[in-house]
Amino acid sequence: MINRELIRIKIVQLTYAYYQNGSKNMDGAEKELLFSLSKAYDLYNYLLALIVAISREERHRVEIATQRAEREGKELPLTKFAYNKFAVQLEENKMLCEFAESQKQMWENDIEFIRKLCNQIEESEVYQEYMADANDSYEADREVWRKLYKQLIQDNAELELLLEDKSLYWNDDKEVVDTFVLKTIKRFDPKNGAKQELLPEYKDEEDKDFARKLFRATILNADTYQRYMSETSRNWDFSRLAYMDVVIMQIAIAEMMTFPNIPVSVTINEYVDLAKLYSTFKSGGYINGMLDAIARYLIATGKMMKSMAPSPYDPPQEEN
Repeated sequence: MINRELIRIKIVQLTYAYYQNGSKNMDGAEKELLFSLSKAYDLYNYLLALIVAISREERHRVEIATQRAEREGKELPLTKFAYNKFAVQLEENKMLCEFAESQKQMWENDIEFIRKLCNQIEESEVYQEYMADANDSYEADREVWRKLYKQLIQDNAELELLLEDKSLYWNDDKEVVDTFVLKTIKRFDPKNGAKQELLPEYKDEEDKDFARKLFRATILNADTYQRYMSETSRNWDFSRLAYMDVVIMQIAIAEMMTFPNIPVSVTINEYVDLAKLYSTFKSGGYINGMLDAIARYLIATGKMMKSMAPSPYDPPQEEN
């Protein structure tokens, strides 16, 4: 689940923190990086468990409504959403159950938030259409949760504040992790039952090594990389760059120099996007131009054995 996009985000954050906190302890900083990444995987499990918590509250509501209907001789409530087949399979999932057992608490102390979210779900058009539809398939049950997650959980300011109180590491993780939750919902198969595999923490050991190697290269070769920036910044006002821009370029150079199989254009594009997210309004353009110049300098001087490819951020060439 922890992909290179998330790894790059964490390395930007922790490299900046490394220079700000003053301790300059490389081993401690690396442990912090890996811990921060593991917390992102915890968030993935917490968000899946939120679906289970909502379903349990819905069942509780159905039970109360059923008792009232039986006493008053009225029509029994529909149980379709409370016993949604996808949600029941998720609740029984062995990997998620093991994660829940390892935690002191999940969503039990947030019942008011769960109830409010249930109210929003029940009032939604997606829910109303689902309950009125005679289609009782597993696919319909899975799809309604995908839609509800996108509409009411993916962009939920109250949920983001609640998660921030649970872990400061989750401030910038949710947007990326949401995509993995939606991917997980889509890939659930009733044939797998409780043994349905969730996404692994890392796709493979190579991604975990990518995190360690990139972070160490960024810190240990900082002086060299900043010299490259200075030497190739004649057309750029290097002294006026935001400090975060310097950090982002330092990491980008580390990636270009350390990982020969990653194309230069891919690296530049990734860090231009991060600059737009974490630095100033003009940072994307500055960093795109400077990284392009630095890459060409490193290739021309034989310091980097890669070739340049056009970047989608480059302006189109004028026709003659």
